Amino acid sequence: MGLLCTVLVLAYWVVIIWVVLSWVVDYGRVPWGHPVHKVYEAINRGLQPVLQPLRRVLPPVRIGRTALDLSPFVLFLGLRVLQGFVC
Repeated sequence: MGLLCTVLVLAYWVVIIWVVLSWVVDYGRVPWGHPVHKVYEAINRGLQPVLQPLRRVLPPVRIGRTALDLSPFVLFLGLRVLQGFVC
């Protein structure tokens, strides 16, 4: 139980960090060689296999000319619900 709870908490924080870093990288214009960009890419490679199936089921919500990707939010909620049942 303790190890699974720790893994769920770590996954929860990884999703939050990934979302924040995606804003920093996309809108902060972080250069390719910057360590922040490297951390973002590493987390991104790990999360994409989990987020892609969610994106197939839940397409981005159109808001004017932009689209809001809700898959990280759904993953975040799923982790919290799973954490509530397991921990």
